[in-house]
Amino acid sequence: MDKLQEIMEYEHFKTLTPIQDAMLSRKDKNRDFIGISSTGSGKSHAFFIPIIEKIDPTQDKVQAIISTPTRELAYQLYDRFKGLCDHFGIRMKLVTGGMDKNIGTLAPHIVIGTPGRMKDLFLDEKNLRLDTAKTVVVDEADMTMEFGFLEDIDQILSKLDENVQVMVFSATIPENLEPFLKKYLHNPEIVRIDQDEDYQANIENVLVPCKHKSYTEKLLEVLPAINPYVCLIFCNTTQEAAETAKRMREEGYDLVELHSGLESRQRAQAIRQIQSQKKSYIVASDIASRGIDLEGITHVISCGFPKDLKFFVHRAGRTGRANREGTCIALYKPSDQRSIDLLMKKGIEFEHKDVRGTQWITLKPFGVKATRRADPLQKEISKIVRSKSKKVKPNYRKKQKQEIDRLRRKKKREIIQKDIQRQKKERAKEKQRAKRAGER
Repeated sequence: MDKLQEIMEYEHFKTLTPIQDAMLSRKDKNRDFIGISSTGSGKSHAFFIPIIEKIDPTQDKVQAIISTPTRELAYQLYDRFKGLCDHFGIRMKLVTGGMDKNIGTLAPHIVIGTPGRMKDLFLDEKNLRLDTAKTVVVDEADMTMEFGFLEDIDQILSKLDENVQVMVFSATIPENLEPFLKKYLHNPEIVRIDQDEDYQANIENVLVPCKHKSYTEKLLEVLPAINPYVCLIFCNTTQEAAETAKRMREEGYDLVELHSGLESRQRAQAIRQIQSQKKSYIVASDIASRGIDLEGITHVISCGFPKDLKFFVHRAGRTGRANREGTCIALYKPSDQRSIDLLMKKGIEFEHKDVRGTQWITLKPFGVKATRRADPLQKEISKIVRSKSKKVKPNYRKKQKQEIDRLRRKKKREIIQKDIQRQKKERAKEKQRAKRAGER
C-alpha cells in the first residue's frame, strides 16, 4: 500500500474535493503552487497530504513549515493532523504565542505556527532551525497580508534555500499580495477552483433591522427564534465581543468566548471547548472568521458589518458547508446601508425579516420603501427608461426624451377624454335621479 492510499484510508476519504484533487493529481509535485479556493473547500488536506507523503521520519530535522495568520488556525491544524502524523511516526511542533518555547531534544519534522513566533525562535532566539525545510506553506495568505505578517514570512524565506518549494493557499489573491508571490514563487502552478454545486455553501442570508435597539439587544431578541446546533456570533471589535458575551451569560446562555482580548491560556481553552462541540454558542471577533472549522455550525449571526467586507463573506462561510444548509443572520442599523448595498451588488441575496416573540415575519425587500401608488403614466415612463438596450445607439437620450414627451401627451389626452366621459355619465345619472324625483 502506498502512502497516499494509506492516508486516504486513515482519513476515511472516499472522494476528494476539487482543490484536493487538483493538488494531488499534478505531475510535478515539487513545483511551487498557488491554490485559490473558497473557505470550506478542503485546502488544509490539499497541502497536508503531499507534505506527509514527502516527509522522511528518519531525518531529525525540520522538513516542512506551515504558516497560519492566527494561533487559532495553527492550533486547529495541529489538532486536526496530530493523529495522522503520529500514525506515520512524524513529529510535529506547534509554535505560537503563549506556547512552550522548548523544542525538545529531537527536531520536529513539521512546524506549524504563526509567522511572528516562528521568526522569533528561528532568527532572534535561534532555538529552532527552519533553514533545513524543503517545503513552506503559507496558509490563508490574504489574511496573513491583511494582518501585516508578510514581513515575518519574508524574513524567514530569505534565510531558506532558494530552491525551497513554496505553496500558497488562499480564498482570494489581493493585488497587494502579488509582489510577494513574484519574489518567492518561481513559475508556480496556479489552480483556481470555482465552487461547484457539491461544495457550494447553501446559505440563507437574512437581514434583521435593529431599529432603535443596540446589536446586543436585538441579538437577545433573535436567539429565542432559532434552534441552532452551533451558533457562531461575530462582533466587529474585541470590546463588543466581550460585552456581548457578558450580556448573553447574564441571560443564561452557556457559551464560548473567543477574541484577542483573552489571554493565551484562555484562548487555547476556548479552542478546546469549541472543538469538543459541547457549547451551542460561540461569541467571537473576526480573528476567528477563518479559524473555526466545525461541521456543526448551523447559524452565523453578524452584529453589524466589518469594515473589510471580505470578512463578512468569511463569517458566512463558517456555515452551509459540505452541502449542508446554513443560515447567516446580519443585524443592521441605518449606518450599515452602504455595506449592505455593496454586498448586494456582489450578488448576495438577502431575505429581509424581523422577529416577533419567537416567530419570524417577512418584511418588504431591503431598500424598498412604502410609496404612494404610482399613476399609470409614471409606470409607462418607467418601462421606457428600464427597457434601454445594453447596446446604446447614438442620440438615444434625445430619442428617449421624445418618446416620453409623446407618451405624456397621449396619456394626457386619454386622461382628459376619460374625465369628459366620467362627467357625462355623472350628469346623465343626475338627470335620471332628478327625473325619478319629479315622477314621485
